Amino acid sequence: MEKNKDKIEEDIKETNESEIIDDINEDNTDGINQDNNDTNEEPSEEETQETEEDILKEEIKTLKEEKIRVLAEMENLRKRFDREKIDSIKYGSVNFARDILSPGDNLERALSAINQEEEHPQSIKNLIEGLLMVKKELSTALEKNGITKIESLDKKFDPNLHQAMMEIENSDLEEGIVVQEIQTGYMMHDRLLRPAMVGVSKKPQKASEVESDKELKSESEDSEKDLKN
Repeated sequence: MEKNKDKIEEDIKETNESEIIDDINEDNTDGINQDNNDTNEEPSEEETQETEEDILKEEIKTLKEEKIRVLAEMENLRKRFDREKIDSIKYGSVNFARDILSPGDNLERALSAINQEEEHPQSIKNLIEGLLMVKKELSTALEKNGITKIESLDKKFDPNLHQAMMEIENSDLEEGIVVQEIQTGYMMHDRLLRPAMVGVSKKPQKASEVESDKELKSESEDSEKDLKN
């Protein structure tokens, strides 16, 4: 009787343990399935909408930047076109202007060859007056088109405006002063149309040697004073 009782209690114990193990296994399975469901869950509608909005905002930003860049390029093109248009109006006749200067030079030479102190017949006087009128009209036409003479005599030599053809010794002037104009130079508005061909002053050889000796002597005296001090 006691043996049967012990056996019954043992069977009950085994049955309870098996039920507990089954319950634990079932709980673990449910947890794994729940985790799998959470992992495979699709993004919500709100998250999808936010992602699409971010993409659209980025596209709008890119389009705005492209628009600004295109507008800036168009503005630069417009400014360059305006400059080229102004330049074509101001300097479009530059080659024709250079061709006109040559007859003007010949007219100047013809008038300068006439001795003004000499008594001429009336016909020659009329010819001179006619040439002077042509010269005046030519100068007026050049000025109307923005072409002006370069004043060179007694000016400091400027390589941007002058072309030195010779050096002329002159002890009364500084070196580099224009003392002779061989051919007149011209400007067209703010551009050089033709440089002036000029003769430039320089010190005579002896005078320049004396001046250099004076400079050397002065420098040596200054160095001696510095050494004494």
